[in-house]
Amino acid sequence: MVRTATGAAAARGTVWAWARTLGGVGVLALLLGQVGIGPFLDGVRLITVPVLAAALAIGGLTTVCGAWRWSLVAGGLGVRLPLRTAVAHCYRAVFLNATLPGGILGDVHRAVCHGRDTGDLGRGIRAVVWERTAGQVVLAVVAVMVLAAFPSPARPYVPVATAALAGAGLGVALLVRVRPAGSSRWARAVRTAVSDIRAGLLTRRTWLGVLLASTLAVAGHLATFVLAARTAGSTAPLSLLLPLTLLALLAMGVPANVAGFGPREGVAAWAFGAAGLSAAEGVATAMVYGALVLVASLPGAAVLAVRRVRVPAGTV
Repeated sequence: MVRTATGAAAARGTVWAWARTLGGVGVLALLLGQVGIGPFLDGVRLITVPVLAAALAIGGLTTVCGAWRWSLVAGGLGVRLPLRTAVAHCYRAVFLNATLPGGILGDVHRAVCHGRDTGDLGRGIRAVVWERTAGQVVLAVVAVMVLAAFPSPARPYVPVATAALAGAGLGVALLVRVRPAGSSRWARAVRTAVSDIRAGLLTRRTWLGVLLASTLAVAGHLATFVLAARTAGSTAPLSLLLPLTLLALLAMGVPANVAGFGPREGVAAWAFGAAGLSAAEGVATAMVYGALVLVASLPGAAVLAVRRVRVPAGTV
């Protein structure tokens, strides 16, 4: 029975992985049919060495910020993670996210590796989950603030998004204060989550650092997207570009892509077109952004290669 359940779970995971990949392929195919191959190639051709250098520098900042946030959360959960080790793991994760389908396999890899290295797989995985959750929450808050301040196609939906965020925040606050009793799996999971949030995110030692690291990381991603827009030839003012880029960044959280490409390009095409620019400009900008992120992640390839040399093939 255990083998049957495990096999069924593995089969569902495989089907879901293929569905996510095919979803990304479908979005790209739809865009190709609408705007042609030109926007996918034109922007990339305009990338210069100074642009690549700037992308590497910004990518270094965002990677260090993510590593710092992870180190803080892991430390709060009682798992030792030096910043230097976190930076190496994060670079490797960014590279894998940028080259493998789904856009999250690098984070899964670093969670499992760190958990095994520390001898506590569950806590290692939870540290990455909460670290990534904190980053997404800060991104959502920044997005709502910017979308409320500047005109964009998504502005009519800002009140709904604000209410949803406020409701989620209230729910978390109530959950942290009230722990369910009982020994059911759900009650144990909730108690573990509450304990993790308190220790990993809300202590005096961690919350400010997590907030600062997440805000700087969002600023770095925005800077890279604006750099991509300018490289692709967009002359739109920052007041128009910022909300559009935030919409594209939010789309990157959808785990249905091919090496990061898919929903980001689709949302960029819609947002740029709805804002009075053009869908082709949005696609070109998103493509350049993807290329810059890939270049900025290349130090992760070196980290991966060094680990493969140090750990012989077949070693767990």
